[in-house]
Amino acid sequence: MIRFDYLEANKEKFREQFLTAKPFPHIGIDGICDEAKLIELYRNIPNIETPSADYVFAKEKYEKSKFWELGGVFKELYDDLTNPKFGELISYITNEEIFIDQTFYGGGIHQGRKGSFLDMHADFNYHPLHEDWYRNLNLLLYMNKEWKKEYGGELRLEDGRTGEKTEVDVPFNRLAIMHCRSYTLHGYDPINFPEGTYRTSIAAYAYTLHNQHMEAPRTTVWHVQKDNPLKYALSKIWVPAVKIKSLFSKSKTADH
Repeated sequence: MIRFDYLEANKEKFREQFLTAKPFPHIGIDGICDEAKLIELYRNIPNIETPSADYVFAKEKYEKSKFWELGGVFKELYDDLTNPKFGELISYITNEEIFIDQTFYGGGIHQGRKGSFLDMHADFNYHPLHEDWYRNLNLLLYMNKEWKKEYGGELRLEDGRTGEKTEVDVPFNRLAIMHCRSYTLHGYDPINFPEGTYRTSIAAYAYTLHNQHMEAPRTTVWHVQKDNPLKYALSKIWVPAVKIKSLFSKSKTADH
């Protein structure tokens, strides 16, 4: 389903675009998949029933990590995303030695329904189940048919060090790739999609093996504006609260 020849033919251009992007390395690659097959996949996505575990900072967002269980074109896309050739091409484009998490922990189908939003945040760095896996890249395949700017849902990016910002549009058949660092803040504002349509993506996460930790392990860090005092206060205690919770119960994300 993924157009490997297209990636190969344009890898030099994509590499330059990624590495020179502001406020931090990122890119949106259009036409990444065979259009007809991705349309078939899109039309067969069911209503996802599992809400995001980040329910305080994400509204009406649902997730299914093991999307390949749906079979057919879903399994074909999974096989392509986990194909070593795909990993090699992404490694070249981003100048990072990476591999794709084949369990899609925290990834898979993400479905944002009416009014959905995701607050700005920096993702966890070391995989909760593999302490030597450093989360290096986010890969987000968008499937928003006939998307328009007035629908909202653009991927917002902000450098937490400088405050520099940009947005990435989220049309159908676009693969967004971005660095995953403590300062690579991202999220999206409340959406206004037409009735019966959802902000839809498939998220894959790329990791790099570290023999020793290069930075202190962290969970997701939320960056909430002070105009919402309660949520702002929760964002400040969220990280220690998650650490305490993890001592007594396993991650719900792992069950998805």
